[in-house]
Amino acid sequence: MEKRIGKCGNSKMIEDLKFYQGKKVLVTGHTGFKGSWLCKILKLLGAEIAGYSLKPSTMPSLFELANVENEVSHYIGDIRDFTYLQKIFDKEQPVVVFHLAAQPIVRESYKNPRDTYETNVMGTVNILECCRNSKSVISILNVTTDKVYLNQEWTWGYRENERLDGYDPYSNSKSCSELVTGCYNRSFLKENSKIQVSTARAGNVIGGGDFSSDRIIPDCIRAAIEHKEIVVRNPESVRPYQHVLEPLFAYLIIAARQVKMPELEGAYNVGPDERDCISTATLADLFVTYWKDGCRWTAKSDHGPHEANLLKLDCSKLKANLGWNQVWDVKEAIQRTVEWTKIWLAKEDISKCMEKQICDFIKGYGTEI
Repeated sequence: MEKRIGKCGNSKMIEDLKFYQGKKVLVTGHTGFKGSWLCKILKLLGAEIAGYSLKPSTMPSLFELANVENEVSHYIGDIRDFTYLQKIFDKEQPVVVFHLAAQPIVRESYKNPRDTYETNVMGTVNILECCRNSKSVISILNVTTDKVYLNQEWTWGYRENERLDGYDPYSNSKSCSELVTGCYNRSFLKENSKIQVSTARAGNVIGGGDFSSDRIIPDCIRAAIEHKEIVVRNPESVRPYQHVLEPLFAYLIIAARQVKMPELEGAYNVGPDERDCISTATLADLFVTYWKDGCRWTAKSDHGPHEANLLKLDCSKLKANLGWNQVWDVKEAIQRTVEWTKIWLAKEDISKCMEKQICDFIKGYGTEI
């Protein structure tokens, strides 16, 4: 079925989404949770997608459930393998690169700090070096995290010009990835004025198909399915929670807009409005409300490694420069996650559910596919 973007609504954002029609896009980390959703969106927008990643890290995986492999040029590879990565760049000749591949779990970074730094820092170097060597790339977006900042436990949001110094190995490796991206842009990529480079620092995401360990909503879902009490480690911790489609569409807008307006390249916070910076306890309460079926939670610390207690983002730059605004609040994010999960449990069509949620989300921009 032919897909097209309507003409009503926010004209700049509509043009941003139209930008991907027929474009070759490389997504690293495409077998992951966010990568799988991004590929689904790009497919609906008419892009030609190449994906480079390790095999899915969870079982089950959204990548396999949603049949993403059959919708992309699929390459299994490690971003630390520069030689193979360069071969894929040479073969696919991407125009836009979304770099999502990473070791993304804080607790895992304490267990394997060396692997975390090699993947998140040298992996970024390899991606940027391939882009530097490319004759086709015109737009790069490196996806990092809201945890790149030196966390002072402020009650207000961090801005893009705050000090980068993540506490734990994962967060710190992403701070390094930001610095590497800035250095490569200044030292090499600026020489080629056709390549625009930005980074995106996103908050915690929620959505159907996240089967990761040590994440609150997947933990809630696993407990609910097994009719067990949900255990919440840090109920008072405050985080910027948002549906996975929020940052993904922000990434698409940034990468498209900087091609037309190079002065807009740079670092961008991508997070929810202030009202959706909530405690883990509040998030668990919302999950219990929407899941129902006698679901309940309890607080129980496992005395694990350090994790920030309070973290918020100031997203004024993204809103002012690109006209971006949040579409779904945290309640809608939880509802949509529960909806997806129950469709999966009922063995119904996951891809159809994802396409519907993507189309519903785009209507929030005043347009449709």
